[in-house]
Order: sequence, then structure tokens, then C-alpha cells
Amino acid sequence: MIVVSEHYGYKKEHSLLNLSEEQKVLLQQQNFAQYFRRSKSDNQLCFDLQFIEEENEYKLESSYIVGVNWIVKEKLPIYIKPKLNNEASEVDYLSMLFEALKETENINHLDNLYTIDFNAPLIEIEQKQDILSPLLIIEFLNVLKQIVKKGLKKSYYDVTQNLNTRVKGKVLVNASIKKNHTKSKMHYNYCKYQEFGYNSIENRLLKRTLEFAKAIISNHKSLSSDSTKQLFNYISPAFSNVSSDINLKEVTNLKHNPFFREYKSAVQIAKIILKRYSYNISQVSETKYKTPPFWIDMPKLFELYLFKKLKEVFPLRNEAIYHKKFNSLEPDILLNSRDKKYKVIIDAKYKPKYENGSISHDDAAQVSGYARLKSIRKELNIENDNLLTNTLIIYTSNTSENSDIVKDDLLKEEDKRYHKLYKYSIQIPKIK
Repeated sequence: MIVVSEHYGYKKEHSLLNLSEEQKVLLQQQNFAQYFRRSKSDNQLCFDLQFIEEENEYKLESSYIVGVNWIVKEKLPIYIKPKLNNEASEVDYLSMLFEALKETENINHLDNLYTIDFNAPLIEIEQKQDILSPLLIIEFLNVLKQIVKKGLKKSYYDVTQNLNTRVKGKVLVNASIKKNHTKSKMHYNYCKYQEFGYNSIENRLLKRTLEFAKAIISNHKSLSSDSTKQLFNYISPAFSNVSSDINLKEVTNLKHNPFFREYKSAVQIAKIILKRYSYNISQVSETKYKTPPFWIDMPKLFELYLFKKLKEVFPLRNEAIYHKKFNSLEPDILLNSRDKKYKVIIDAKYKPKYENGSISHDDAAQVSGYARLKSIRKELNIENDNLLTNTLIIYTSNTSENSDIVKDDLLKEEDKRYHKLYKYSIQIPKIK
């Protein structure tokens, strides 16, 4: 397995790989690249592996997509770990997700945070390399938290029971003859009927996945924090009267009630978790196991984290707006404060390169283009055609002391080359 950190090779002189002879033979002097599909029109590079013929070496560049995948199918995998331009510390992506999901609106924005290829051959990894399962568990528990806050959904569900000297609902003739009458139990009948309560298919699926989550939490060091345990302890009592007995064929064509939107997300994540472990809870405790290839979009995670931080200081409805579409364009975040002091277009950049330099022309052009869009100016209630819109790039920092958003400092540092284009740094959680 080739192991590198995210954004490997961003300094060209550090991009050459020290490969074994066996790995070079597998690569056969070929070039390889993979992309993460964020949307129909947006493909983000995961890694680009090029053979340099003059040096007889391989050069690799990775972006900010982390995960495990095949370079040569079934022969040579690659693991890109979450480390942001600094080998001394590791990005605490779970803390970022945990913090981001404290903002309930973010639960609606989790699409395309990760991708899993269940059709590809499995890759054997060590438990510490499994950055997908903890992320799924944190996501699942936070969605369940919202369900528990509102209360579990009641619905009608089928019950099959062997009744003595009575009939209820529909008599299952074949089962009654085979399991009762052939054994001289003439007074018993298998009956199928409906009951109304909490023991529905959805709730049983969530209870079954919650049992997996408990096993995963107890075996993953990255999930051993008090906040994770407290979250699990908050959720589990609500499912105490729900059975975990579930036939997975029952959940293939579930219809979701729009009044219980969180159930749709919870069921989707539950299916992924169970499929991830091949529906076998004994796999959870293994120190080495096989995983389907996956990618996690760290810039997307940073956007969710930043949106939550902005909502802390702009808490009113529609003061902070996440990824609203305007003529097929999607600015990361719009600020439209109720006091009209902050009408800002924000672009989130998961990279600390702006600590010591000016904003790149491409990034400046992107956010300035948003500022000229009439539909965005209308959204921000900017009526003066001669008024430039404030634009802001918020980027991750290795040295900044800002772990939160300070409202009065947001528009303090203007870029040297561009008018009304500002930058602001924020520190993200890290593991030293």
C-alpha cells in the first residue's frame, strides 16, 4: 500500500515517491489519476501519479480528498490520510464533523461528503486507517439525536404470531398446517395482522444499526471521547422498547414521510453502515479488516464546519445561507445580516497558503464573479448598481489563534491587490 498525506506533492521537490521494486513492477511505468465527483459539473482530483521517464521515478500529487482506493485493482492500493500541510499534527476530522452537526441545518447538507464504491474489490486496512467508519457513526448518531428530540415515529407494521384458540387478522394457512396441524397442535393458528406503535421497520433498522454503533465505539480509539459516549447514552433509551430483529429485504423500498425528514437520512446512513460491515457485527472488533474503497471530501467538511461557526454569530434565519444555487452557480456561503452591516459573499478554502501570501487570481476571479451576479445581489438586497459587494475568503490556518468567528474582524484584512476582497483565517481542530 502507498501511504501519503493529503496535499502531498504541493511542493514539487517533495513529490517524488520512494517506491519498492515490487510496487514499481505493478505500476509498469504507467500514469494513474482518480477524481471525486462532487456534482455533475465538478470533479475534484484525488491523486495524480505520473511516471517521470528521465528520472525513472514516480511523482505523486494529492489534493484534499482523503481515503483508501485502488491504484492497480486488487494489487496496489493507496491511503491518503488527513494531514494539512504539516506532518507534526493531524486534522481532527471527527471533531470538525461533531462540531458541524451541532448546527441542525447541516444535516440537510451532508450529500456528497463521501463516496463509497461497494462494487469494487475490498481493501485490507488496519483499524487506525479506517477513517470512514468513525465518520459514519458520528453522522448517524447526530441524525438520530434530532429524531429522538422530536420523538420516534409511530406507524403501522406487520406482526406474525402463533395464536392459541383465536384468530387475528389474516390466517397464514401454509404456516399453520406445516408448523401446527402436522404436529397435532390443532388449536393454534399463525396469523398476520397490523399494530400501531414504535416497532416499525425503520425504527428496527435504526435499533439494529445502533447496536453496530455501540460495538464500533467500544473498539475505535478515535470514538472514545466523552462527547461520543454521552451522545450514544442520550439516544439509546429512546429505542429500549424497539426490537432489533430486522429482515434487510424489508427496507429496500421504504417510503418516507416528509414530516419526518430526518428518517430518510438516518435510514440511508444505517444501510451504509450495515453494508460497510457486511451485516456481520463480529467484524467490528477486528484490528484488521477489509473495506470497500472510499473517499472523504475534506473541503466540504470544512465548509460545514465553517457554516456552523458563522451561524453562532449570525443565528437569525437566512442571515447565513449555505450553497444556494443562482443560475447553476453556488457560492459557498452568503452573509446577509439583519442589521444590514454584513452583506458578504464567502468562499471557504481548506488550505493555509494564504497565511503568507496574496489571494490567487483564480480564487479572486471566482468570488468576484459571484459578486457581479444580479441574482446574488438581489438576494443580498443590494440596489445600488455602483456599489461593490464585499467578498471574503476564509481559509484554514496552522498558526492562527482564531478557533471561532470574531464578527468585527471578518472584514479587517483586505487583500493588497483587490478592492473589497478580504481574507480571514480560522484554526481547525487538530490531533498533535
